[in-house]
Amino acid sequence: MKKLLIIFAVLVILSSCSIQKLALNAVSDMLTGEGSSDVFTGDSDPQLVGDALPFAIKFYESLLSANPDHQGLMITTGSLFVMYANAFVQGPAEMLPNSEWRAREEGMARAKSLYLRGLNLLYDSLELKYSGFKQAASNSETFQRYLNNLKREDVSALYWSVAGGLSAFSIDVLDFELSERIPEWTAMILRAYELNPDFNGAALDEFFVIFYSALPEMLGGDLEKAKYYFQLALEKTGGRSASAYVSYAQSICVTAQDYDAFRDNLEKALAINPDDDPSTRLVNIMAQRKARWMLENAWSFFSFLPIPEDY
Repeated sequence: MKKLLIIFAVLVILSSCSIQKLALNAVSDMLTGEGSSDVFTGDSDPQLVGDALPFAIKFYESLLSANPDHQGLMITTGSLFVMYANAFVQGPAEMLPNSEWRAREEGMARAKSLYLRGLNLLYDSLELKYSGFKQAASNSETFQRYLNNLKREDVSALYWSVAGGLSAFSIDVLDFELSERIPEWTAMILRAYELNPDFNGAALDEFFVIFYSALPEMLGGDLEKAKYYFQLALEKTGGRSASAYVSYAQSICVTAQDYDAFRDNLEKALAINPDDDPSTRLVNIMAQRKARWMLENAWSFFSFLPIPEDY
């Protein structure tokens, strides 16, 4: 809060346009620099973060409106939309009971809208740096040439763009405008892995677990690749990523109708101490919350399990 008050004071006091621009750039750089997201990902209270993120997003948007050409602000704001939609809108909506189907549908629709808002901002950041990027995306040959020009520092924009786009599609698989963009997003995420396979630890490997298990074979789906990247994720994180185990349980074990492996992986997720890695504390806590829900509702994933009497 003290930091925010200082920022507001600076913006109010400085009246010269040129000086104000310098101040805006300085503030924008400070808020989007390396480690700026740790204040969220390192927290131990999901509700606190969930309550704070909407304000943070609107604050970043207000800065962006005053400093529209700041690529760091575009990427940070876009990624916050995607994170918030996933963790605090889609996630809770998915865990609502069947009796609250209307609220679930509304939550999923809202999540899709937020994903697309983030996606548009992230594409704007890439367009700003690589003029013509958006138009090239519709032509695979031209687009690949653009992707070949991208650098290691562009991986964040690539990763969050694909995460936002594919998450929106997963909510509404009948949105054919989104389905047509799957090859485009596939090329982007593969390029991201080429540039920095260790981005955010094992973030890309964990992404590929879901990516390769969810897509049909004609669009690049491959269960063996999903299993391969799961093992890589475990190696890179030392087995301390609850989300990797949850993704494997949901994506691989449910598909195979392997309840024993499903339960084993979720129990491994729950055995992790979130404090072992403060930088991923919140991610692990929320993954463990989902793991508990999945175990309690395993009957909804496996047809051979008995339905609770109070269902």
